[in-house]
Amino acid sequence: MDMKFPIGSFQFEDEITSSGLSVWIDEIEDLPRLLRDAVKKLEDEQLDTAYRSGGWTVRQVIHHLADSHMNAYFRFKLALTEEKPVIKPYDETKWAELSDYKLPIEPSLLLLETLHKRWTYLLRSLTPADMEKIFIHPDSGEVSVGKNIGIYAWHGKHHLAHITSLCNRQGW
Repeated sequence: MDMKFPIGSFQFEDEITSSGLSVWIDEIEDLPRLLRDAVKKLEDEQLDTAYRSGGWTVRQVIHHLADSHMNAYFRFKLALTEEKPVIKPYDETKWAELSDYKLPIEPSLLLLETLHKRWTYLLRSLTPADMEKIFIHPDSGEVSVGKNIGIYAWHGKHHLAHITSLCNRQGW
């Protein structure tokens, strides 16, 4: 198994279907519960274990998910309310080195739970025209709202798999 990409990289078909969108939104909605279930029995020593050599610790992954998904939520709102906004990327590696990534995980788990409630409510209200709206990422170019839903459904599953595969390998 590829420990860096345990579920593979994000695969995107050019056509987005309503059933595919529904699955992605459900996956975004389910992530906070699945994440909490995956870490509920872990002690601090386990939370401070990297999922792979050179990778982040479980604690860092959880805090990263909160940061990343907050950024994603704002990017969706920008794309829905502005004409082709250029978003500001951030250095996730440097963010993971900041002091708040040493906090207990509960604040980030709670943040993800409440954020994902708002986020999925917004996503379920979108029209087909909304799915075509875009933002511009300085590194990736134009990204549609519809494609970005898929990217973040994958992103959550990707990092959840980092945690669950570590737990399985370690017998936790």
